[in-house]
Amino acid sequence: MENRRSVSPLRSRRAKLLAGVVALGAAGLLTTQTMVPSQMAFAEPVRVEAAAPADFSDVVRTVSPAVVSVQVKQAAEPRMMNFGGKDGFEDFFKGLPNGHPFERFFRDFGGQGENGEQQRRQPRQYGLSQGSGFFITGDGYVVTNHHVIDKGTEFTVIDQNGDEYDARLIGADKRTDLALLKIDSDKTFTYVDFADDAPEVGEWTVAIGNPFGLGGSVTAGIVSARGRDIGAGPYDDFIQIDAPVNRGNSGGPAFNMNGEVIGVNAAIFSPSGGNVGIAFAIPASTAQDVIMELKDDGKVVRGWLGVQIQNVSADIAESLGLEEARGAIVAEAQENSPAQKAGLRSGDTILAVDGTNVDGPRDLSKIIAAYSPDTKVDITVWRDGEEQDISVTLGRLQDQEQAAAAQPAAEDVKTSLDELGLVLTTKADAGLDGEGVVIAEIDPDSPAAEKRLSNGDVILEVAGMKVNSPADVMKALEKAEEDGRKAVLFRIESNNTTRFVALPMNLA
Repeated sequence: MENRRSVSPLRSRRAKLLAGVVALGAAGLLTTQTMVPSQMAFAEPVRVEAAAPADFSDVVRTVSPAVVSVQVKQAAEPRMMNFGGKDGFEDFFKGLPNGHPFERFFRDFGGQGENGEQQRRQPRQYGLSQGSGFFITGDGYVVTNHHVIDKGTEFTVIDQNGDEYDARLIGADKRTDLALLKIDSDKTFTYVDFADDAPEVGEWTVAIGNPFGLGGSVTAGIVSARGRDIGAGPYDDFIQIDAPVNRGNSGGPAFNMNGEVIGVNAAIFSPSGGNVGIAFAIPASTAQDVIMELKDDGKVVRGWLGVQIQNVSADIAESLGLEEARGAIVAEAQENSPAQKAGLRSGDTILAVDGTNVDGPRDLSKIIAAYSPDTKVDITVWRDGEEQDISVTLGRLQDQEQAAAAQPAAEDVKTSLDELGLVLTTKADAGLDGEGVVIAEIDPDSPAAEKRLSNGDVILEVAGMKVNSPADVMKALEKAEEDGRKAVLFRIESNNTTRFVALPMNLA
């Protein structure tokens, strides 16, 4: 059997920690009392008595051996210095007398390149980046961030004693910013476990890592928030902590008071590059699933639906006839995607997957990603004023890059929609091919401007009707008004992507 030296949980030590004395300028207080505003009618304010630890030394002493520094060697592209060509350097060197010091420089550093040009060859150069990580098994598996090891050619893990170990990359997942390294050694390493339960906001947390390359450092704070979306990727679900986390802490663990990993430190918000009390960690629940897949297969395989989606705002819900803003509206089903093949289309609002409610786009992304490719799922959508179930066989998510398209220019043949602040023209009049109506001008103080519509955006549909002329737009608006809609849904194409925008009606 493996000589397991897991440090979690630390149940026996928690009582001692929680019995500590708070010393924040005045000693002798065994508890703190916090006033909590009441939302109900009480005769007296609610009071919460919460004991606070005097120090974190027991936790830190136990888990520190599992935390490591990760150094990454990155190869830089070799560069050539040109001494020939039109600048005349070659003729200059050839004209030097024998024995001139520059002749030796030319001989030692130059070389005959293509087209007779003299080139200076530089030795291969390497860059060195570093971050943090931690052992999750006794036989040498180390968790860190993808951005720590990105483009690395050699990996070195340094433990708390300063011992260095060569490591190899098992796998990395850019979408969740996680990576797994492996040390091949006969030594049994101290390791830590992921927490089974998500932390509560207000819980203590301890961050250990290698900030600024200083070596093992410890900071403490509380969990400030959960479920943060910072725009890092489609699966953002970060824990926000206020423990001082700085550059070099990336990949390091955030612990609870039982010595369990609640998150992997991944990002900070900082105008200066240093700590301002806002740091973000990948939740243990996400990290554990991804790391286990990397350990087993060296990669993460996710299900793929193939839709461009966006949030359902209150005005979009009104325009669709939904009682409340929920789900994710399909802006476009990608060509040859599982969604398109199954019949999902623009304007469908996805409400559930296999009976699991979808709160928004991020929720849908995580739900679909949890399925394996080729899995058949039932998608519940809101279409034409009612719920419908559509069976979809998921594909495999591939990394794809989207190319940005230039904004089209509008010509002078225009129709004005003063109430919405829009001036429209046809695609033909704008010198463009295809379907839709081009936005030629926007009043900066109009509802359209508030919804971030721009000159050159193309209106593809209005209230579910395809439009190819300003007259079509007017007709769709009139029908929406007759139907008693307070908002009308526009499907907009911009920069090679599509989205829905709800504009208010009856503004005059």
